[in-house]
Order: sequence, then structure tokens, then C-alpha cells
Amino acid sequence: MNPQLVRHFEEYAAYHRHPINRLTHKIAIPLIVFHIVAMLDWIPLLRVPLLGVHLTLAHLVYGGTIAWYNTLSPRLARLMAVAYAVCFPLGWMTPKLAVLGIAVFAWIIQLAGHVIWEKRQPAFLTNVLQAFVGPLFFAAVLVGDWPRRDEP
Repeated sequence: MNPQLVRHFEEYAAYHRHPINRLTHKIAIPLIVFHIVAMLDWIPLLRVPLLGVHLTLAHLVYGGTIAWYNTLSPRLARLMAVAYAVCFPLGWMTPKLAVLGIAVFAWIIQLAGHVIWEKRQPAFLTNVLQAFVGPLFFAAVLVGDWPRRDEP
């Protein structure tokens, strides 16, 4: 595993030791990713009607995030590219008021995990990159890449 990714995951894990906090994140992080993609997709950057191209801020952030993930783990980057891509059509189908409600709900759950159980601030308040590491961390846990097994 990429040493830089290991450092990011170790830092992230240090802020997520309590099992209930980790559970709140398994619920909140997918919802937060969804609402961020959906909301950023509301911000148009470039429209070329003749080509049918509608570039939004979500597309830029998506591309940059997946490119960064690819430098850390191509396998996890592919998984995240698909997971994040699904957020686009879901966002188009979800009413804006519902997206806002999901955002409020998800952030309350996530922050409750830190305030009530972890008793420690979220990792992204110390290192903003941790906001991007969180979804990747839980994907790595889901597919069995973390915690890291001893490598030869």
C-alpha cells in the first residue's frame, strides 16, 4: 500500500476510534458525498449547447478528487470513481429541498459521532485533506484493504 495513503489512513483512524462514531460515519459519509456532488452540480461553469456539454463545479471536483485518489491507490480510485459518478444522476432525480435535508441530517449524525462518542473534533478540521480521505478510508475498509495486513 502506498506509504502516503497509509499515513493518511493512520491519521484518519486516530480520529475515529469509537465504534459508534465509526458507525455514524458509515451512514453519514455516503450521504455527505452525495449531497456535495449534488450541490456542486448546481453550479454551472461552462455550457456549450451545440455539443450538449454542461460542465459544473461537481465535474471539476470529481475529476480532481479521482485523480488524487489514483495517485494513492488506482484500485480504490476506480471504486470511488463509480461510487461518486452514481451521485450525479441521483442528484438530478432528487429535489433540491431533499438534498438540503439530507445534508443537514448527515452532518448532524457525523458531528454527533465526534461530540458524543469520539469526544474529538473531526479530522478535517486539523487537515482539510482528511475530508477527501474519509470516503476513501471507508471504501478501503469495505473492500478489506484497511486495516492493512502485514505486507512482505
